[in-house]
Amino acid sequence: MMQKLLDFYRSKMESNRDLLVLLLIGGLYSGGIFLSNTFVNIYLWKQSSDFVTIAIYNFSISIFQTVAFVFAGRLTKKIDRIVVLRLGVFFLSLFFLSVLIIGEHAAEFNFMLGSMLGIGYAFYWLAFNVLTFEVTEPDTRDFFNGFLGILQSLGGMTGPLFAGFIIAKMTDNIGYTVIFAISFFLFACAVGASFLLKRRGAEGVFHFRRILEERNHNRNWKRILHAHFFQGLREGIFAFVISIWVFLVTESELALGTFNMFLSGLSVIFYMIATKFIKPAMRKKAILFGGLLLYFSIFIILFEINYFLLMVYAVVIGIAYPLITVPYVSLTFDVIGKAWKAGEMRVEYIVVRELFLNIGRVLSILIFLAGVKFFVAEDVIPLVLTVLGGGHIMIYFFVRNIYLGSSKRKEILMKDQITDEKNR
Repeated sequence: MMQKLLDFYRSKMESNRDLLVLLLIGGLYSGGIFLSNTFVNIYLWKQSSDFVTIAIYNFSISIFQTVAFVFAGRLTKKIDRIVVLRLGVFFLSLFFLSVLIIGEHAAEFNFMLGSMLGIGYAFYWLAFNVLTFEVTEPDTRDFFNGFLGILQSLGGMTGPLFAGFIIAKMTDNIGYTVIFAISFFLFACAVGASFLLKRRGAEGVFHFRRILEERNHNRNWKRILHAHFFQGLREGIFAFVISIWVFLVTESELALGTFNMFLSGLSVIFYMIATKFIKPAMRKKAILFGGLLLYFSIFIILFEINYFLLMVYAVVIGIAYPLITVPYVSLTFDVIGKAWKAGEMRVEYIVVRELFLNIGRVLSILIFLAGVKFFVAEDVIPLVLTVLGGGHIMIYFFVRNIYLGSSKRKEILMKDQITDEKNR
């Protein structure tokens, strides 16, 4: 079975050079981010011991990412999107360079640091997603998303463990300096790899508002946007709360690295399985099962928390994420691919999608900030996790009614399309 999977990936990669280069860039990015990003939250926590400081750092990431996505989208329609990708990596490199320079005063500059990271994320992911849309086709999309998931999982498996080991072996926060420097180097390599991509000229006007309004004409587009909003609701606080919990329970960066190794190690296996065996007809069921598994995993650590339960939690979400991510991302790109003027407006579609995702993240962190400000953090955090943790289940209730012109809904879709064209 393993040999068949390897042959499957090899045949796909050999047929598309730009796809392979884009995967290389995605792999370098994942290595740099997973090596250090988890430990930035811990670095700030060790300096402040304050959930508000960490939340504001993550809040600034989401706010600036939201605004920068719109600006990056406008820029992408004027210049080569590969240049936009390089700008994203530049801001990410600048972020880690700033952390290195500021050092033990980083918690005092949490908002500024978060803003740089948010801008870097926006420029990088907009360009990366647009390039993904351009270099993949419906028959290679599941492969690309699955293999990218494998690379991300490998980065998530080896990066935090290696970083945790380095930090644990070095004194006086020297380990943090080392891993931030390595991340800076990996992003520099990603910039270099971007020169291997074929130039892709920009054209047209940036019609952000028109594609935002397209949800009033295209039911599939409206549903996928609502799904991304609820995805953001979960991601907003889960991005940092769980890591802090692991560190508080273990008081060890190495233990946090081991936690991420178990999570990502299982994800590698299940991303490979999901890529190979989740066919388009199975996407919605996989999204439902993955969403349910992801939500109920919260209750493993909700009432009692220790390192063993955290590891069990890591195993469960390591299985759940690939089951939902591979079909969900592929379905999203297929909806965009069949939307009105998708080829001409692909940048705008990506920007609007990210807008809804980040609005969900911002709202999530605002709810968290309000909770820890007015109530005891230890009491309110489990409640907030329980409520907002259902975001990935909500994804299914929006995507289940998405139809892309197949089976018995084809006639209904044709009528809807005729009606939409008349409304325009």
